[in-house]
Amino acid sequence: MTTVTFDTHKFIRRLEAAGFESRQAEAVVGAFSEAQQKAEVATRLDIERLEAKLDARFERVDGELRLNRWMIGVLLAGVASLVLKAYF
Repeated sequence: MTTVTFDTHKFIRRLEAAGFESRQAEAVVGAFSEAQQKAEVATRLDIERLEAKLDARFERVDGELRLNRWMIGVLLAGVASLVLKAYF
């Protein structure tokens, strides 16, 4: 996972504009920054990589399912021909 950055100074100014005192705003931003660093947040790039991996796996599974359908079709045709040969 990658680190998500944000403008702490802008965040402090916004809190002060909302009525926080300077020390309170700095404490909130510090706590938020610390919590954010400990959290594992997925970025857009992380999600795109995961999507690419899943797409590759689904393509492989889809190919295997197609092969299995062909094999079952051939097997059923063989069984049907044996049944027809036995009775006709």
